[in-house]
Amino acid sequence: MAILLWTGSLQADPVAEVMTAAQAAFARMPSVVSVARIEGHCGADATVNSQVVYCTTSNEILIAGAAYDLPQAPYLVAHAYGHAVQVQHGVADFALREIRNRRSEEIMLRGLVERQVDCIAGFLMARAGLPEAALTDWFDVDPFAGAHWGRNPLHAGPQVGIGLDARAEWVARGQTGDLSACAPGEFTAGLLLEAVRP
Repeated sequence: MAILLWTGSLQADPVAEVMTAAQAAFARMPSVVSVARIEGHCGADATVNSQVVYCTTSNEILIAGAAYDLPQAPYLVAHAYGHAVQVQHGVADFALREIRNRRSEEIMLRGLVERQVDCIAGFLMARAGLPEAALTDWFDVDPFAGAHWGRNPLHAGPQVGIGLDARAEWVARGQTGDLSACAPGEFTAGLLLEAVRP
């Protein structure tokens, strides 16, 4: 059974605050749907991230009920929103073209994608009014090394780890509230800045 999260909650809900911030900042953002478990949704199997995923086919972020109340849940959801921003506003198309044209550099290019996603996550957490967070307080290893976004079937989605330290660095950049800082290497922030609402 899936439960759609509504943005008009009566008490503070950090996950809902991230959803509200994302939807206020960018057009065409997905809703967050709480599910008992990720496996079985959008073609996810046991190899897919078990806490949160972004299904581009249905434009939904799915979060497992067991993950929803974890202190890191707002980050997990904000990271998924980072992928949604890239998909909905042209960055993912640019990245895919580059990956297809430069297969020997695919891991590096996917690493740039993930850095930008984490910067967007930090930006959205700041927009949601959440306190600055250090990923190393929540994780011992990279939480997004496996498949966690893409079309149905999700188990065939992109997989790349960038390491916990790199993720923490890029989240911290985004938490400054300056979206122009979300420009790793050749992935400029231009499309993000065009898409963001004031």
